[in-house]
Amino acid sequence: MPAFIRHPKDFWSGIVFLFFGLSAVYIGQEYEIGSAGRMGPAYFPTALGILLSLVGVASFVRSFFRPGEAIGRIYYRELTIVLVAVLLFGFLVRNAGLVPAGFLLILISSYASDKFELKKSLALAVGMTLFAIGLFVKLLGLPMPIIGPWLGGN
Repeated sequence: MPAFIRHPKDFWSGIVFLFFGLSAVYIGQEYEIGSAGRMGPAYFPTALGILLSLVGVASFVRSFFRPGEAIGRIYYRELTIVLVAVLLFGFLVRNAGLVPAGFLLILISSYASDKFELKKSLALAVGMTLFAIGLFVKLLGLPMPIIGPWLGGN
């Protein structure tokens, strides 16, 4: 890492924020943006992309002025476990339902921690699954099966 970059963590997080923010703005250009009173399909992703890019620019610029520590070890095992849990959630949520998908997401993701305790993770998985059902299905009314057709639900 060059010596003029004083905070490598801010530098790379700024790059990541800029990448995703500018990607959202670029992809949003294919759709109609509309106005604040009559938002089109590109309005929210574009606005969010711009805000994300601004955070990225601030982090990137700050990396040249604020001293900080170098990037430490990359935890590949933990990253892989969390990625597998998210992919499994995406695969299961439609056909198995929110209950098994959410439960497994929390349980598998918590296994990535070096402080993993089965009893606490089970309690967290149950609590977060109930919270997700209450928020997304009951309050927001998202068309998401609680128990999917694979398990005899709708």
